[in-house]
Amino acid sequence: MASLNFDQMYGHCIGLLAAKATGAFRIRFTSLTVRNTLLPLAARPPIPLLIALGAAGGLLAFTNPGPADFREFAGAELADRGAREFCRPGGMPMLLQMVVENCPALIRSQRQPLGVLAAQLSQRHNFGLLSVYTTRVTGGALIPQLALPSYELDTLAIAGQFFVLKAERSDGP
Repeated sequence: MASLNFDQMYGHCIGLLAAKATGAFRIRFTSLTVRNTLLPLAARPPIPLLIALGAAGGLLAFTNPGPADFREFAGAELADRGAREFCRPGGMPMLLQMVVENCPALIRSQRQPLGVLAAQLSQRHNFGLLSVYTTRVTGGALIPQLALPSYELDTLAIAGQFFVLKAERSDGP
């Protein structure tokens, strides 16, 4: 079985075309193995690397957190941010401060409803291997009686984890 590289194959084809143009064309079928030498061996990705990349991609797609996971994460995140915001001195109206005994525990106990609220206020961009959630919480629209800030959060969901990429707070309407 003969083996030809690209240059030999190119020359062989040119020779066949020239033979056809001169009328001395005859087709002879032989068993050839054509080797692609356009890329040096070092530039070609090895098969194990391709298999590993495929497996990693499959694993990332399988572990891409879904909406239920996001609700749980967002509830905890909003509860922590809310506890820091409300429970600081001057964060709540004086009347509420007298009624509420343990402000951080009260707010953190609302993780589940806050997660449901965050899921309703979020948009998911699913890229298969990962997802990006954009959440916009307008504080004044939630509880008009309280001067709550607004938040915009971008969250990356990948490999079963969540990472807040951007968290912007605005005190305006």
